[in-house]
Amino acid sequence: MTAPPDDCLARNDWICGDYLATRGHILLDAALQHLHLTVVSVLLGLVIALPLALIARRWRWTVGPVLGVTTVLYTIPSLAMFSLLLPLYGLSSTLVVVGLALYSLTLLVRNILAGLAGVPEEAKEAARGMGYGPLRQLLAVELPLAVPAAMAGLRIATVSAVALTTIGAIVGHGGLGNLIYAGMNSFFKAQVLTASALCVVIAVAFDLLLLGLERLLTPWRRA
Repeated sequence: MTAPPDDCLARNDWICGDYLATRGHILLDAALQHLHLTVVSVLLGLVIALPLALIARRWRWTVGPVLGVTTVLYTIPSLAMFSLLLPLYGLSSTLVVVGLALYSLTLLVRNILAGLAGVPEEAKEAARGMGYGPLRQLLAVELPLAVPAAMAGLRIATVSAVALTTIGAIVGHGGLGNLIYAGMNSFFKAQVLTASALCVVIAVAFDLLLLGLERLLTPWRRA
């Protein structure tokens, strides 16, 4: 009877320290690409979502169309979304970033609108009584008070982006998703498990980081 090999890579174990030791640079490169794709896509989504939410707040008749369009975008399957964007961006990281940004819009727009709608009327009246114009009132009173709701949407959108980034492996730009996809094709257990676990770690780290940022931006809630 043949004895099992001593090397966990040769045994193709799910948990293998030798995999981390011999392929740490590959994991690092994939994790950095994953972080880059996630951060850029969420920031792009926020840059688009904030003006959309402000437009919907200013002209109430646009609320339905804005929320409707962003919701429809969110329901498009990822493969179909990338296929629609492929003629514009080709097989590039930009395709993944734009796709993820579009997916984040419905979460961000809805929560920014909810935050603005939840600003107490007495706070607005106090600002107007102090001579604040509409723009100053928005920047100094309404947006700060809308931070908790907006950050809730941002946290969900960011964690979702971490997971959805892996789909970018179908175009060769999926960060850790590239390793997961390659590991599944070759049934390389350690690679699949390690890359998947790193995705979870990144998602949790982003969530905690944004939670800390929210507490920093809303000191009155701590009081």
